Amino acid sequence: MTQDRLTVLSQLPETLAKPLEEMVINPKFSATFTSQQVEHLIHTTGFDAIALAQHLLPLAATYAYTPVSDFQVGAIVRGKSGALYLGANIEFSGVSLGQTIHAEQAAIAHAWMRGENKLSDIIVDTPPCGHCRQFMNELAGVEALQVTLPGQATKKLLDYLPESFGPVTMGMKVRLMDQQTHHIRADFSDSLQQTALNALNQSYAPYSKALSGVAIELSNQQIYLGAYAENAAFNPSLPPLQVALIQLRMHGDSFRDIQRVVLAETENGTITHLDITRSVLEKIAPQSQLVYIQV
Repeated sequence: MTQDRLTVLSQLPETLAKPLEEMVINPKFSATFTSQQVEHLIHTTGFDAIALAQHLLPLAATYAYTPVSDFQVGAIVRGKSGALYLGANIEFSGVSLGQTIHAEQAAIAHAWMRGENKLSDIIVDTPPCGHCRQFMNELAGVEALQVTLPGQATKKLLDYLPESFGPVTMGMKVRLMDQQTHHIRADFSDSLQQTALNALNQSYAPYSKALSGVAIELSNQQIYLGAYAENAAFNPSLPPLQVALIQLRMHGDSFRDIQRVVLAETENGTITHLDITRSVLEKIAPQSQLVYIQV
């Protein structure tokens, strides 16, 4: 466990700190609290789920990677399963600021890649910025999504984003995190390429139709995948590499351990993530090998 996480634990109420430490020190801990763990913490502390998540925000912020701003932000989302997923802001030194991942985006993508298909709450310290409000507006069940801030009344996201522009405006029926598969098939002898194809089949790209997925392999053979998450306003879209890097970061691994990356895209797409994937990797993992496949 990192020193900053130990510091956070030492500052929490004792009734929370002790059972929480037992969970966090587990080598398999991945910045996720299952519904069973949440229920255990609720029973132990007497907090409800939202109060518990608010206490966990400093822990979420320890997963931030901020070589540009040195400003750590944490966010937590609650899935319909009852699980809590941590997220934090992630920056890339020497890369366009447009590639930065906001904490709310990280928590949402984390939950999505872990199999959640609907969120009930997002818990943050400050009101989400406009970029994140627009990103969240793409979610399945957004009409009921609640935003909770310390010391303030809980509001629905749409209270923060009146007269919104989003998938409804564009006539889209499928939303981000809805269960879907695109049934794109190919046979690869390389298992990492097959994993990237699996990620592609989870991607959400209703506007460009340019399906895309990434698989990352570390030097210890650990693998992380990321699917493209598109947005009606385009700019808040989350590239597949970033989604994969979120998983890597939430599992406590390092960019310097990235060994191979496969980017899979559909042929004849109106956009491509190849150039930006290559440029980001050159800055954060220059030792890695990038493989590009089209299907």
